[in-house]
Amino acid sequence: MAPRANWKGFLRLSLVTCPVALYPATSDTEKVSFNQINRKTGHRIKYAKVDADTGEEVAAEDIMKGYKVDTDTYIEVSKDELDDIALESTRTIEIDEFVPKTDIDNRYLIRPYYLVPDGKVGHDAFAVIRETIRSMNKVAIGRLVLTNREHIIALEPLDKGLMGTLLRYPYEVRSEKEYFEDIQDVKITRDMLDLARHIVEQKSGSFEPGQFEDRYESALIELINQKRNGLPIAKAAPKSSGNVINLMDALKRSLAGEKQSAPSAAKVTEKATDKAKGKKPRKAAAGQREMLLPISGSGKRATRQQPKQDTKKAEKPARAPLRSKKAG
Repeated sequence: MAPRANWKGFLRLSLVTCPVALYPATSDTEKVSFNQINRKTGHRIKYAKVDADTGEEVAAEDIMKGYKVDTDTYIEVSKDELDDIALESTRTIEIDEFVPKTDIDNRYLIRPYYLVPDGKVGHDAFAVIRETIRSMNKVAIGRLVLTNREHIIALEPLDKGLMGTLLRYPYEVRSEKEYFEDIQDVKITRDMLDLARHIVEQKSGSFEPGQFEDRYESALIELINQKRNGLPIAKAAPKSSGNVINLMDALKRSLAGEKQSAPSAAKVTEKATDKAKGKKPRKAAAGQREMLLPISGSGKRATRQQPKQDTKKAEKPARAPLRSKKAG
């Protein structure tokens, strides 16, 4: 099933307008997730909103927001007051300016979205805007309203569509000076730099996300499958703290180790051939749905239902706990 659009509206460049839909470009739904359960009963843990002093549960209609100004002192703000100042969504992403992509500091990037034409009309206008941005070799900067807040969005062509990246405001980005001021100025010898460069050269390559494996995710899946099948769980070997050695010695050992683990010429040639033929790299690890073992006697995956004795490990994810506060 295709994901639901987070936002629908219009994209406008001067007098050129087209209907568009905004979709999230990333997802965490394939990751293994857990519920919190009662060790004694095996039941799910339920969270309730309670008064911090009395401990009594509070009804939803009696809860309002409060801004903390001092210990036990809050400025109460009602829903109506928030609605009065909420930005009215114009349902339009108005492109304000075009900037070089290199001008955008990576610290300002929040999350990516896909922007596509909404419906059967407006594809021509969408293509005009997309190709204009592409031909300028720049990023279009606009604004849109999501959940009553206005966000800055950077738009750039991606294949047949547009990728929009939400950007942070300056007040959300911390200055690096307060963190870097205590870093000592040290002199590095040329020999050390040469050794480090050789290590970098040995490790250099092109970025291919499919080669990376989420090793913790794989370990979680293996653990769950072992427990489902009643297999003994082996204890992890104690981690070595390592010996503190001379920096130059460490660089030399690192370089020697990289040379020994460097791929053979045949493997490099084979990889280049596959890439030239258009073969896609194999995924390092399948997702949760592919790797969890099916339940015996059915074609369903373990993400749906567990045997009775393992019910504690297969329930749907619980919502994040809501922490009680005196106001808000």
